[in-house]
Amino acid sequence: MNIVITAPSGKMGKLVVREALKRKDDFTIVGAVGNPSRDYIGKDISVAAKSDYVGANIYANIEEIIDKCDGVIDFSTTELSMKVVEAAAKYGKPLVLGTTGFTEEEENKIKAASKMTAISESHNTSLSVNLIYKIVEMLTKTIGKESDIDIIDYHDNKKLDAPSGTGKVIGKIVADSLGVSFDDKAKFGRVGKGIRGDNEITFHSVRSGNISSSHTVIFGMDGERIELTHHSYDFGTFAKGALTCMLYLKDKKSGMYDSIKCFGLDD
Repeated sequence: MNIVITAPSGKMGKLVVREALKRKDDFTIVGAVGNPSRDYIGKDISVAAKSDYVGANIYANIEEIIDKCDGVIDFSTTELSMKVVEAAAKYGKPLVLGTTGFTEEEENKIKAASKMTAISESHNTSLSVNLIYKIVEMLTKTIGKESDIDIIDYHDNKKLDAPSGTGKVIGKIVADSLGVSFDDKAKFGRVGKGIRGDNEITFHSVRSGNISSSHTVIFGMDGERIELTHHSYDFGTFAKGALTCMLYLKDKKSGMYDSIKCFGLDD
């Protein structure tokens, strides 16, 4: 499968490049897209990704390379991602979208683009985290009405959005499982005085040092609690998962495909 990877010098982009190079039977990297102002434009992807030689160059514009690929993997910025979304829809190329922090307007544009091509908007491409999603759903349906549910996400101090995309996905799974509105029941942090509301889904975000991605979901009940936690020590696992999602999207009809479906966990 011929793929294009965005932001090859970024934390995730370089890992996707390195993992794709290990899977030559499945993937050929035909190009990357980066910041037009960077001096790596026009050079081999390995210059930005600090990887083995790739044999494909970095472009300043997704339009320059997208027609030569079978799909795109994007972990970049919301600004670049929206250009990638537009191009993927225009050329009918499957897209694994790992960027987070989109506005409601941008999310609506992504959904509109999915009418033209297959898109997996995967806020977390770890198989383990997607298993967490399924366990959260099961726990919420079983004990959610009797629990106070808190979602805590930990990331390094460079992460831009809070709560994390993964945290929001967990919160929406909780809301759907409870049969309540996420927008009505989500509370972001606690301050001041006041008793906790019924079915409140509370988020807490820690941004400190170089903490690796961690998420904890607390189900607090009378006399006991359950804490479900995932720690990520190696972001390579997200790169591997993104490639799995990319293979899943190959030849799929247009539409939105979440990572749970891409990993075959939706049964």
